[in-house]
Amino acid sequence: QVQLVESGGQLVHTGASLNLSCAASGRTPLSRYAVGWFRQTPEKDRDFVISSEWHSDKIYSADSVKGRFTISRDNAKNTVFLQMNNLKPEDPAVYYCAAAPCISRYPSQYVYWGQGTQVAVSA
Repeated sequence: QVQLVESGGQLVHTGASLNLSCAASGRTPLSRYAVGWFRQTPEKDRDFVISSEWHSDKIYSADSVKGRFTISRDNAKNTVFLQMNNLKPEDPAVYYCAAAPCISRYPSQYVYWGQGTQVAVSA
């Protein structure tokens, strides 16, 4: 069992950077899970953003965020981060982190989810 809590979402200007955190608690450390970030708007289903495998350096990322978003882990803090650079008007959404047994682009493969954090981007 893992509990995930996202934080760091806020309103920023286009072109700005933002760092989201996903803090975990529970019996199994987050370092034993693949972790993914997804985002959702009222108009769309939950979309894949980026994910990190737990036992290798494998990372998957959506084409729309390649070169702008990176994922990293601090295992000592049981936390995963999403660094978002050069934010664009199409990036606003509720951002969710999730944990899975292995890396995937598909929300259905993720077992544990946080409650989400809102990111807004103004022109």
